[in-house]
Amino acid sequence: MAKDSADAAKSGGALTGVKVIDLSRVLGGPFATQLLADHGADVIKLEPPQGDEVRDWGPPFHEDDAAYFIGVNRNKRSVGLDLSKPEGREVLLRLLEDADVLIENFKPGSMEAWGIGYEDIKARFPRLIYCKISGFGNDGPLGGFPGYDGIVAAMAGHYSVNGSPESGPMRLGLPTVDLSMGMYCVIGILLAIHDRVTSREGQAIEVTLYDAAMSLMHPHLPNYYLSGKVAPLSGNQHTTLVPYGMYQTQTVPVMLGAGNNRAFKKVCEVLDRPELADDPRFATNGDRLKHRDALNEIIVAKLATVDGMAFALQLLKSGLPCGPVLDTGQVAESEHTRARGMIYEDGWYKGTGTPVRLSRTPGGMKSPPPKFSAHAREVLTEHGFDEAAIEKLAAAGVLVEKRRP
Repeated sequence: MAKDSADAAKSGGALTGVKVIDLSRVLGGPFATQLLADHGADVIKLEPPQGDEVRDWGPPFHEDDAAYFIGVNRNKRSVGLDLSKPEGREVLLRLLEDADVLIENFKPGSMEAWGIGYEDIKARFPRLIYCKISGFGNDGPLGGFPGYDGIVAAMAGHYSVNGSPESGPMRLGLPTVDLSMGMYCVIGILLAIHDRVTSREGQAIEVTLYDAAMSLMHPHLPNYYLSGKVAPLSGNQHTTLVPYGMYQTQTVPVMLGAGNNRAFKKVCEVLDRPELADDPRFATNGDRLKHRDALNEIIVAKLATVDGMAFALQLLKSGLPCGPVLDTGQVAESEHTRARGMIYEDGWYKGTGTPVRLSRTPGGMKSPPPKFSAHAREVLTEHGFDEAAIEKLAAAGVLVEKRRP
C-alpha cells in the first residue's frame, strides 16, 4: 500500500464523518464520490438491480468487473437496491436519516416520479445536500434529454477546436466532460457543506454535462465573445502562442512552449540559434504569430537532429516548459509518477491516486472497489434493520445481492 494510503488510514481523511449516499452510475458521479471517499467520506453506493453498467465496460476485467468501473469506485460500500419498488424507496429514506449528501444522475424527473426528488424530501431532511447530475438540465430546448460525454462534447464545441485542417474536427481521447462534471460536483458539495456550517440548511446542487463542457471552452469562447470569430483548427499548435506545439525529434515527439519573450530567448539559446531572439520577425508573440510557419520551419529542422527525451529534460532544467509525448504505459511506469505516489496498490488492485492531497489529512486508499452489493447486509444492519427485515427485503427483490441480467 502506498505511503499516502497508510497516512490516510491514520488520519481518517478531511471528510471523516461525512456520509454520502451515491445513486450515480457510469463515470462523472462515481468519479466525484471516489474523490470524496479518498478523503474520508463514508460513501454508500446504491446500485440498481443490474448494477452499475460500467462493471461490464471491458475488457480488461478483474473477477467480472471492468477496469472502467474499478478506476472510479474504490473506498466505497455497495448495496443493490431496487428503487422502483416502494419498499426500496423506504430503505433509501432510512439511509438518508443521518446522511449529509445524496448524489444521483437519473434522467430528470425520475426521482420526482418516485416521490424522492429534492422538493419531496427537503422538509424531512433539511440539512441534506442533494446533488443532481443531468445531461442538459431541466430547462431550455434540450432540457430533460439524455447526455453522454462524447455527444455533449461535440455539441459544446470541443471537437470543433480539436484536430487539424487536414483531419477535420476530432473526438478527444479523454472523457473530459464527464470528469470535469465530477469535479464540479465535488466543488458544489464542498461549497454547500461550508454554507451549512452557518445556515444550518442543506440545498440542491445542479451540475450538467453541457454546462461543464461549456466551461472548458477556454480560450475559444472568450475569444469569440470579443472578436466574433470562430477558432480555426490548429492541430498540435497553440492558436495564439508561438512557439507552442508538438514537434518531432529523432526519437519521440515533444511539446515545446514559450509563453513570453524571455522564455522565447531561452528556447533560442537551447536551440543554438540565439540570433532568432533579435530577429524582427520574432520580436514579440504577435510577430511570431504572423511568421509562425517560418519559425516552425527553423525549429523543426533543429529538433529533427536531437534526442527528444534528453532535449525536453534539458529545457525543463533551464526552466522552460517542454515535455516528451508519452503513451499510457510510459506514464504509468514513470519514475516521477512513482515518486509522486500517484499509483495506489493493494493486493490485486492498482489505481491512479488522488490528485488532491492535504498536508495533515492527505487522503488515499482504504479499500478496493466493492463487488456488487457486497456491503448490503452490513449497511442495512447499521441503519436499524434486523435479520428478519433484511431477509424479507431480499425475498421481495428489494434488496438485490446478485446482479440481474
